[in-house]
Amino acid sequence: MEGDPFLLIEGMAIAAFAIGADKGWIYVRSEYPRAAEVMTRSIATAAAAGLLGEVELEVRLGAGSYVCGEETALMESLEGRRGQVRPKPPLPAHAGLFNRPTIINNVLTLAAVPFILAEGPDAYRDFGIGRSRGTMPIQLAGNVRNGGLFEAPFGLTLGDLVDDIGGGTLSGRPVKAVQVGGPLGAYFPRSLFDTPFDYEAFTARGGLIGHGGVVVFDDSVDLLDQARFAMAFCAHESCGKCTPCRIGSVRGVEVLDRIARGERSAANLALLRDLCDTLKLGSLCELGGFVPYPVLSALDHFPEDFARTGSTGG
Repeated sequence: MEGDPFLLIEGMAIAAFAIGADKGWIYVRSEYPRAAEVMTRSIATAAAAGLLGEVELEVRLGAGSYVCGEETALMESLEGRRGQVRPKPPLPAHAGLFNRPTIINNVLTLAAVPFILAEGPDAYRDFGIGRSRGTMPIQLAGNVRNGGLFEAPFGLTLGDLVDDIGGGTLSGRPVKAVQVGGPLGAYFPRSLFDTPFDYEAFTARGGLIGHGGVVVFDDSVDLLDQARFAMAFCAHESCGKCTPCRIGSVRGVEVLDRIARGERSAANLALLRDLCDTLKLGSLCELGGFVPYPVLSALDHFPEDFARTGSTGG
């Protein structure tokens, strides 16, 4: 959006033509003012040159709510209301923004359209493996020597990304865990670094690709603290619409605090797993539904970090 805005504009114009739409919105978090400014200026340039036809594109700033990444909460925000998840059905394709049929896609999807039309589907399919085709902008961050944004085809292993591209940890200490997919992504230990970076492979191992974020941690990290952060993050970002997410995340923080103090560890660990099942199966959207990924992966792969002792024992 900042470096090649016309790629996204062209993709949206093509999509609008394909479905017969005459209006498109680009929803940008207010934390990215440069992206919003560049997109607004570029849309005006494209419109003045007659490149958009009958399509009107508009940039709309959001207030920074994480849950507005969910499509129905995004539509609520675009309509001027608080960003809360809508029950489905109806699906947005039937009754979406302003109750009109709407398609909602992320920037990566729309930006891929011009290349596919120009070079053909076979050229796009030549990148990647299995059902994960094309390229992915991958964000390497955390305790990593070579952090930054890298575009790579699907299929590189997690080890390729962390060790070869990332250069290992900045601290020089051993890598203990890598979180993939954002703040609600799973934590992978080094024993899973042979996992190919593609959707199906990560799903098979209890993870998710998400937005392509890869955060590296060395052996000084405490995965119980990271699991608690996931619950606290959900509690802070919850829209409040459904009970599992709104209340379950708060109870999750409390359970993890008891585990950290060594209070009835076995019982609280069992309660934590039960709570994760409730969040995963009962939440209205993926915010609450994804919290079990970081929590359970931390617990399953790094159980030693949860083995605390206290005055009340196990």
